[in-house]
Amino acid sequence: MEEVRASSAWVASHSSHVTVDSSGVEKVAETMKDSIPKVEWDFEGIHYFDNGPLTVQYLFVLDALNFCFWPDKELSYDNLASGLKEALQTDKSAFDADRLQKYTGPELRKILKWPRPLPLEDERVRLMHEVGFELERSFEGKASKLVESCEKSASKLVSLITCHFPGFRDHTVYKGHQIFLYKRAQIFAADLWGAFNGRGYGEFNDIESITMFADYIVPAVLQQLGVLRYSSSLSNLIESNSEIGSGSEEEVELRACSVYAVEEMRDLIHRKSGKKVLSVELDLWLWSFGIQCQSLQHHRTLSIYY
Repeated sequence: MEEVRASSAWVASHSSHVTVDSSGVEKVAETMKDSIPKVEWDFEGIHYFDNGPLTVQYLFVLDALNFCFWPDKELSYDNLASGLKEALQTDKSAFDADRLQKYTGPELRKILKWPRPLPLEDERVRLMHEVGFELERSFEGKASKLVESCEKSASKLVSLITCHFPGFRDHTVYKGHQIFLYKRAQIFAADLWGAFNGRGYGEFNDIESITMFADYIVPAVLQQLGVLRYSSSLSNLIESNSEIGSGSEEEVELRACSVYAVEEMRDLIHRKSGKKVLSVELDLWLWSFGIQCQSLQHHRTLSIYY
């Protein structure tokens, strides 16, 4: 997504609180150039997969709800992915477009077998309704029709999603400039590519156009690896577990500088080794490293976008 790359680079060059350390990028690229870590898409074994349209429907619902787990220390992405998987295994019509429009908070909790209100529960339910409504209105109720209409272009798929589904419009204004991040829309394309192993519904001629997915885990990993450096005021906010406002300079810089840093890593690995590596692959490796790191301290923002 060129608009994500370009606007993230603009943030990185005008950032006040986050710096991309070129020596840190160089060090990580040097370490990875001869042995680029490969992480299988479903390395945890938690996703639904039947090699057909129902998997596409599952992934779209999953990525519509894939945000903001941190307020509940016991809740994680794994709970969401496995809970939705089990619901679909029990009832193949659980995510039909008409049913998505009717779910309530308590019903979503029941699906996930979660004993208390979910973080941003009302927003999660609203997004389920939005997905069901727009799929029914524009795509015959099927996320597979949405994917088919993109003509094997991941970039076009992201554009279609952000055009039709407002809840995926992950953009903001920073220092007078429009910044595009599109975490959940891009991750849907990447999930399709990973789940279907680049074939069928996951075949994209431009998968390299997808950037990393700007969340709250990967920036913390990049900071730990010495790729990102924070101002003292931002470090204090993160270390004190203070909430950082959605759309604030600090929050936008954390996310956009992470995108820019991973793009720099990708390009440098290619120059050093001659091997092409995808931002998607680097993101999966960084994210899987982060979720296994108990001491990782990430920023805290209440947001429906990540």
